[in-house]
Amino acid sequence: MSNLDEIIHKEIGRINLHLPRVRKSLAQLLEETEPRIQLRDGSYHYFRKSELRLISTLIEQKEAEVLRLPIILEITRTWHGYFKVRGKIEVKVIEKILNQYDILEEKTEVILPRYLLPKIRKTLPTATTYAFVIE
Repeated sequence: MSNLDEIIHKEIGRINLHLPRVRKSLAQLLEETEPRIQLRDGSYHYFRKSELRLISTLIEQKEAEVLRLPIILEITRTWHGYFKVRGKIEVKVIEKILNQYDILEEKTEVILPRYLLPKIRKTLPTATTYAFVIE
């Protein structure tokens, strides 16, 4: 790895300090009085209960045990003008928010245009977060 690559890698790491150390399941967060997770920088991120309840209406009960929050919206310069969502249940939630869900298509990841980000973030501001990735 070149010196420039090392610098870029370190900067991306700093940009992503807002990401969770460990994500919790929706089911676990719904049981907490103050649903929260610890971030990489040591601070805490709090979830709105209303968002957690909304998500629970979009998925099956058994999926609440599997879905980890926050949902990560991956941004990279490789997909100029697009972002990626990974995970079968995560994709399901995002597509339902966007009214694009098709029950016949079970996707494990999806690449979407960035102009859809405001709708997602307006609906789920505490249940989603950005990650800047290098691919």
